[in-house]
Amino acid sequence: MPVDWLPNFSPMMLLHGEQYLAIKKFPIPTSGTFVNQTRLMEATDKGKAAAVVTITHTYDKESGELLFENQGTVFIRGSGGFGGKKTSSDRGAASAPNKPPNRKPDAVITEKTEARQAALYRLNGDFNPLHIDPSFSAVGGFENPILHGLCFFGISGKHVYEKFGPFKDIKVRFVGSVYPGETIETNMWKEENKVIFVTKCKERDTVVLGSAAATLA
Repeated sequence: MPVDWLPNFSPMMLLHGEQYLAIKKFPIPTSGTFVNQTRLMEATDKGKAAAVVTITHTYDKESGELLFENQGTVFIRGSGGFGGKKTSSDRGAASAPNKPPNRKPDAVITEKTEARQAALYRLNGDFNPLHIDPSFSAVGGFENPILHGLCFFGISGKHVYEKFGPFKDIKVRFVGSVYPGETIETNMWKEENKVIFVTKCKERDTVVLGSAAATLA
C-alpha cells in the first residue's frame, strides 16, 4: 500500500497499535486456498504521529465465502501533520475501550514462551528484523529482539478459548513488549457474553495487552 501521502515515513518508526479479528465462518477451515483483500480504512492525524487503520477480508478462493475480517492499527511516529482528521471513528468492537471490572479476575492462565519463539513465528511470513536481529532491535530502543505482537496476542486468545470456549471476535491494544522466553499471564473477566482480559509479562510485571476483549460465540 503506497504511503507517500504520509510525511517523513520510516518503517523504523512504525508501531503496531491495535488488532481486531472477526471470525465469519465456523468451524474455521483448516485447508484451502484463501485470498486477502486489504484497503485503507482510516488515517488520523495525531500531531506528531499518524494512526493508520487498514481492513483485510479473507475469502475462500473457490466459493467466495468470507472467512475472516482483520482490522489493524499502526502508529507511525514522526508522520503526523498531514492535515487529516484528529479523532478516530467508533468502529464498534474493533475500537471498544474494554475496561476490566473492579474485582479479581475470574480466570488467570500463564504460559512461558520459548527462547526461539520469535524465530519460529517468522514462519508465518513476518520477517521484520526487529524480531530477530539484535542490531536492528537496538536501534528501536530494545535490549534484545522482541516477540511479535501478534504472537502473544494469539497466545492470549488461546487462553480465552481454553477457559471460556469459542469466540466470534477478539480485539487488543498493544501496550508493551515481550522478550522471547518470558512468561505471558492472561487475566480474564467474564462479563455476559464478553471476556475482558489484560495480559502481562510476569517476570517484569508489566502490561503488554490492554483494552482487550473477546465476544463469545
